[in-house]
Amino acid sequence: MEKILFLVPMNISYEDFVNPAYNARIEKKQNGDFTSIFTDMPLGIISMSAYIKKFVPVETKLIDFNLVLNEIKSFKYKSFTELIASTLKGTNFNPTIIGISSLFTPSYQNIIEMAKCCRKIFPDALIISGGSVPTNLYKEIYRDSPDFDALCYGEGEKPLLGLVKAKNKFSYLQNSPSWITREKIDRPSELKFDFIYDLDEIPFYDYSICDTDKYANNPNISVYGGVKKKRRNFVVMTSRGCPHRCCFCSSHKVHGREMRFFSLKRVTEDFCKLKNEYKAETFVFQDDHFMADKKRSLKILNLIKELRVTAIFQNGIALYTLERDVLEAFKSAGINQIVLAVESGSNNVLKKIMHKPLDLNIVKRVSNDCRELGIYTDINIMIGLPGETKNDIEDTRLFLKSMHANWFRIMVATPLVGSELLDICIKNNYVKDGYIDCNFKKAVISTPDFTAKWIQEKAYTLNLELNFISNADMALGDYNMALRGFKAVLAAKSDHPFAFYYAAQCYRALGETEKAKKYIITAKQLVKKDPLWRKYTDMFHLTIK
Repeated sequence: MEKILFLVPMNISYEDFVNPAYNARIEKKQNGDFTSIFTDMPLGIISMSAYIKKFVPVETKLIDFNLVLNEIKSFKYKSFTELIASTLKGTNFNPTIIGISSLFTPSYQNIIEMAKCCRKIFPDALIISGGSVPTNLYKEIYRDSPDFDALCYGEGEKPLLGLVKAKNKFSYLQNSPSWITREKIDRPSELKFDFIYDLDEIPFYDYSICDTDKYANNPNISVYGGVKKKRRNFVVMTSRGCPHRCCFCSSHKVHGREMRFFSLKRVTEDFCKLKNEYKAETFVFQDDHFMADKKRSLKILNLIKELRVTAIFQNGIALYTLERDVLEAFKSAGINQIVLAVESGSNNVLKKIMHKPLDLNIVKRVSNDCRELGIYTDINIMIGLPGETKNDIEDTRLFLKSMHANWFRIMVATPLVGSELLDICIKNNYVKDGYIDCNFKKAVISTPDFTAKWIQEKAYTLNLELNFISNADMALGDYNMALRGFKAVLAAKSDHPFAFYYAAQCYRALGETEKAKKYIITAKQLVKKDPLWRKYTDMFHLTIK
């Protein structure tokens, strides 16, 4: 019987983990501060595990190194390689196949090191990898590593099942168009997706290989100001695919553009099982286009209401689908927070650069409706795309200041592998070496209109201006709601003087003068000891007193 060891690499580089950036969320350990790591359940892996077990007897095990990082009380490793080797040597499992799942480019070097460790510790195992990174960077991976036997192209359920069932595995890998071998890297025309079109063919996900209690404390949930407390959360995905052609997205390079759905019957069965057997309190949706079928989506929202759970939509909701009746359905379902994927406050950028089907008139209407309904709104914004100008960014700033959203997440344009954005950047030499491990907080794109350094600084100052200096909740006198956002910041970054200062203003307005005094004292101390914060208080002419 095959024994498959699934591995999820750290979704951050070692240097970024041990040396947190000024704008990073912080995790305090016994020996210092480190960058906080998100720990979403690896849906692809638990889906593949369930699917292959449906057809053949197989034993599977999961090690998620993001969980490992979060669980370590004191981090004393000199490299991630040391941690990987130590963890693998300590596992009581002798795999015949090792599958490394990599979705995010900051994990690139980690999968290279992980394969190297696996080859030394499990020399007879077949080492494979799948996900967005191998699908799009297979040439680079084979260039940098001699340890992989094959890389999966696109979704992995059917390709992995075929591999497990194959008597001659190396022959199967060479002949299957869904597996990339060294011999095929210069023949991309031979590669093709092998999708499951009826998603109901996939059994209930194999949560047995997850430590669901540890995933329940996912730090990713606390970034939402509208979420009042940690809740037992389960990541779900009721559909795959997205027909839109946003230049910054690369999801289609793994899931395709054609929409595929789990049936409503199946969604109902899964959600009921998660609620009744796994005690789920929050469903974290990762659908790329949840509102692709309005009637279906409204029925899922009604199901959430009936189950008395709540939901978070990490990828945001297409704003043009959020008519008043849809927002009322969200509210009725107990969903008091929505991520609005606005992306830009410039119609020019939205239409001519991003290719995003959105008009800013819709944005204001949706934001105002959410405010009236009591739905907390998180606005995603991205700046720094090729073709965008400083005037466009100023248009975005002015537009966002005119909105009454609860919170803004200003991110830098990131050339994801597989995206049109990366193709544009490479063609025009807008990115240098190092773009592979970039993220939405680390600018790497420089164009004739701006430098990466300028974008990096602009994104942060916009965050400060929109969320603190011009906070909409404070301007409207809703100090309790404003406190939610500031407390969420302090939960992620306990040395943020602006969060302390504006939380103090809220406490003062609410009559809690003692708390206000304590918060002001802390804000003063933080500004005094850090020249970076003195720069920002001077920039905004802010006198903390």
